[in-house]
Amino acid sequence: MTERDAADLAEKERALRAALRGYGRVVVAFSGGVDSATLLAVARAELGEDARAVLAAGPSLPARDRADALAVAERLGAPLEIVETGEFADERYLRNDADRCYWCRFALGQALAPLARAAGAQLVYGPVADDLDEDRPGMRAAAEAGFRAPLLEAGFTKADVRELARRLGLGLAEKPSSACLASRVPTGERIDAGRLARIDDAEQAVRALGFRIVRVRDHGVAARIELGPEEIPALLDAATRAAVSAAVKKAGFRKVAVDLDGYRPAGLKERLPAR
Repeated sequence: MTERDAADLAEKERALRAALRGYGRVVVAFSGGVDSATLLAVARAELGEDARAVLAAGPSLPARDRADALAVAERLGAPLEIVETGEFADERYLRNDADRCYWCRFALGQALAPLARAAGAQLVYGPVADDLDEDRPGMRAAAEAGFRAPLLEAGFTKADVRELARRLGLGLAEKPSSACLASRVPTGERIDAGRLARIDDAEQAVRALGFRIVRVRDHGVAARIELGPEEIPALLDAATRAAVSAAVKKAGFRKVAVDLDGYRPAGLKERLPAR
C-alpha cells in the first residue's frame, strides 16, 4: 500500500469511527464475513456493549457460514443473537424473481427493526463501494427499513476493508466472500428449503475434499460447480474428479458439470441454454 493509499484508508477509518460514535448504539446485521466482522470490531471498539451483533438464520444460510459467524463473534468478544427471518413465508421471495434479494432484505428489516427500536439503536450493515457495481435490490430494501451502511458511507472498498481487517488483527482478511444459498438457484425457478439443503450438503462435501472456493449452481438434476480458478487444475487428477462427482451426487444431484471459467459472483445471471 502506497503512502497515499495509507492516508486515504486512515481518513476513511476516522470517518467510520466518527459515524459509529454518532449513532450511540447500533445493531449490526452480522454474517461473519470480512465486511460485517470489520464493522462489528470497530463498532465494539467505539461503543462497547452498545454495539450488538445479530445473525439472521434460515434455510438460505449455509451451515458453514453460521458456524463461522458464531466463531468470529466469539473471537471479537461480541455476544451474537440469532433471529429467524420470515422470507420463507413470503411468496414474493419463494418465486425467485429478479427482486428476490429485495424481499430477503425486506424480511431482515422486519426481523431486526423491532430489536433496534427497543434498544434505541441504529441498524447498520456492511456493504462497500464495490457493491454499487452490482445489481443489489436488497440495498434498496435495507435503506427503506432504516439500515445505514457506515463502510459504504465512509467510502470503503472491499480492498480497504481487507486491509483494515489485517491492521486490526482479525484473522479473516483473506476470507472469501459468501452469499446465500438461494443465489445458487436460477432466477425464476422456485426456492424451497429442500433444494437449498441439497446445495449446502454438496458444497460442504466438496470443501471437505480440500477446495476453498466452491459454488454448486442448481440446475435441477444437474449441478454446475464453480471453483476458484486456481483450484480447477486439481480436477485433472482422475481420483479427485471422481471424488468430487461422487460427493455431489450423494447430496442428491444426478449429473455434475464443472464451469471452466471458475467462480464469479452472480454466476447464475448467465443462464444455461435450454435443451
